[in-house]
Amino acid sequence: MKPTRVASIIRLRPEKEAVYRELHAAVWPGVLDTLRANGVTNYSIFLRDGLLFSYLEYAGDDYEASMARIGEDPVTREWWQHTDPCQQAVESAQPGEWWAPLEEVFHLE
Repeated sequence: MKPTRVASIIRLRPEKEAVYRELHAAVWPGVLDTLRANGVTNYSIFLRDGLLFSYLEYAGDDYEASMARIGEDPVTREWWQHTDPCQQAVESAQPGEWWAPLEEVFHLE
């Protein structure tokens, strides 16, 4: 099975950029373990002009269930208490969306 590619964006609060960079220079091992245990691979976050672009590949068979398990993990939830204040949803995000999903319009294999 080929992995599912997932891309999303969120705004980085300019006054929080240094904190965000510091956090991601040493992501907590428990957060990384939870991501891997739930099928997340090849995960990157890029920054440009105040926008964070996230790309990951999902190797499981139930993305929604895996994301729910990640969201229930206590270490990950604590991590988000540090990262969430650095972020702000983009204007086009739907109600309840944090990282807004992007539509894939091209892929070269």
